[in-house]
Amino acid sequence: MTTIALLLVVLLPILSAIVIAVLPDHHDNGRRMGALSIVFTLLTLLAMVYAAATGDGSTVTIPVMRLSFWTGGFQKLYGLVVCFMWFVSALLSPQYFHGHHQLKRYYFFFLICLGFTAGVFLSADLYTTFLFFELMSLSSYVWVVQEETPDAMDAGKTYLTIAVLGGLVTLMGLFLLYHITGTLVIAELHEACAAAEPGRLWAAAVCILFGFAAKAGLFSLHIWLPKAHPVAPAPASALLSGVLTKAGIFGVLLLTGQVLTGDHTWGMLLLVLGAITMVLGAVLAVFSTNLKYILACSSLSQIGFITVGVSMICLLGEHNALAANGTVLYMMNHSLVKLTLFLFAGVVYYNTHALDLNEIKGFGRGKPLLHVLFLCGACSLAGIPGFLGYLSKTLVHESLVEYAHMSGMTLITVVEWLFLFSGGLTAAYLTKIYVAIFWQRGRETGKKWGTPLSVLALCLAAVTLPLLGLTPHALAEKISGTTLDFTGGHAFDHPIHYFSWTNLKGVVISLAIGMIVYFLLIRTVLMTKDGRYLNRWPKWLNMEEYLYKPFFRGLFAVLDVVCRAVCDVLDVMVLLIRRTLLRDSREKPVRSYSPLVQAIARQNGDKAAQSAADRLDTDLDVLNRMTGSLSFGLLMTCLGLCVVLTVVIVSIF
Repeated sequence: MTTIALLLVVLLPILSAIVIAVLPDHHDNGRRMGALSIVFTLLTLLAMVYAAATGDGSTVTIPVMRLSFWTGGFQKLYGLVVCFMWFVSALLSPQYFHGHHQLKRYYFFFLICLGFTAGVFLSADLYTTFLFFELMSLSSYVWVVQEETPDAMDAGKTYLTIAVLGGLVTLMGLFLLYHITGTLVIAELHEACAAAEPGRLWAAAVCILFGFAAKAGLFSLHIWLPKAHPVAPAPASALLSGVLTKAGIFGVLLLTGQVLTGDHTWGMLLLVLGAITMVLGAVLAVFSTNLKYILACSSLSQIGFITVGVSMICLLGEHNALAANGTVLYMMNHSLVKLTLFLFAGVVYYNTHALDLNEIKGFGRGKPLLHVLFLCGACSLAGIPGFLGYLSKTLVHESLVEYAHMSGMTLITVVEWLFLFSGGLTAAYLTKIYVAIFWQRGRETGKKWGTPLSVLALCLAAVTLPLLGLTPHALAEKISGTTLDFTGGHAFDHPIHYFSWTNLKGVVISLAIGMIVYFLLIRTVLMTKDGRYLNRWPKWLNMEEYLYKPFFRGLFAVLDVVCRAVCDVLDVMVLLIRRTLLRDSREKPVRSYSPLVQAIARQNGDKAAQSAADRLDTDLDVLNRMTGSLSFGLLMTCLGLCVVLTVVIVSIF
């Protein structure tokens, strides 16, 4: 029965999506599809609960495609988180999508992506992980472009480009890893990698990291995240932020715990990437005035916090109990917090049809339940004692302090202060949202704000945060303790006194920094005297528009010139050989696509070649349009990666 339940978690959502696809079109079809999505996600959640309760860590294999799944501790935990978040998002969807178009498309990909995402976290080997990871990326692309606005379509292009490039580089890394170790089974990787040459493992690990870091949103592959989350529907944004980014962290954890265990250089690489991402996301959120954009940048920052925790798992080695438990709890906290806050943003948007803080000011006034639910998410994200976020942030911070004492490195102390500073920025931008929506006067809409299902969704998402935060030893530590085999962590060797002054001191420092930033920067520089919020972030700091796009345009322009020059040279050589060494007894018309050859043909009076060139003008126009498209760019990138793969294999082996 456990095997059947585990397979149902992956296959039931896919079958449910097919049911949605064949539904006849009626005027009330959206309501019917919303109800069906709630039923299907609930059944999937129940199947996952049963599989987690009865699973013994055994592997289940589907012979047709040799897909393998297992119920290890981390897999059970995040399988439950994934299914729970999908169910809660489904509860809000009927209210949010009332009157929207293309709902069959949305619900189809909403359900099918659940199966693919569950497949990522339940996978027993990296072949299965990669297959479901790519399917998850492609199916979630539809969420980003669901509204079909210009901003949504532009964000979709960025999302798809990063996903495809990340997938190709990851595939290259998997080829290398399999050649080095002879296995992609997760349970066998640690032993196989221990006997391999570190330098060769690094080549594979960096390539694999590229794809997973892109999905997680790590600097400098983060450019899709602040664009995609604001334009996607709120229930989808909750899943993009809370779950799909964790699929990237899943890969980073796997590499750290199973492939490059204890590698100091690897730990330092993750530490630097995490610290940059942590600060960058928080700064962007402070400057923004759009509710969902603030939450998207917040996700970027929180991914940085989590990556710092992952780096500490690697650097602390056998003393990594604080980091290993804290990182997993941080992942859980961020998933549940973003479920709460993005659903809150969905409620705000449904009632006001706006997301700019200047247009939604005062919406929360007179809504005590909504007030409490928002504070649950905000307080947990800011690390206030009594919430899950405090436990996770305290453990990761204390792991930094511990490693700073052990190593004596100034860099670690700098990262610790950046950790506290970013925590302060988190408190500052959450205070900005809180004051704008619940205290400033403006758009007040009465006490009613949601349907019973919407209220239930927010309550389910929010209540877990204080529940786990108030039971650190009874629940939180036991949950994180089941994942240590996967993360390469160790159990606590002494009880943690979470509410001692030593641990509370970090929160007090962060909150003090947050209030200073709020009153000295946000209230004086980023607000007018009449309470209007200003976005003063410089446009020239947009990495995608002013760095990546110009770079690739220049790269493709150079490649275009080089390729055309090579083609012209080859055409001239062929023409000269045909007219000298291989001259036919009877002259044949010269047919060429090259402008240089056309000119030669005109000079020689070759009317047949001239006529053929004229007839191909239309085809050349089509070719020019094709070479300027996104798909052509991706194709050229794919070919380039194949060349790189060949060079790497030849150089290593």
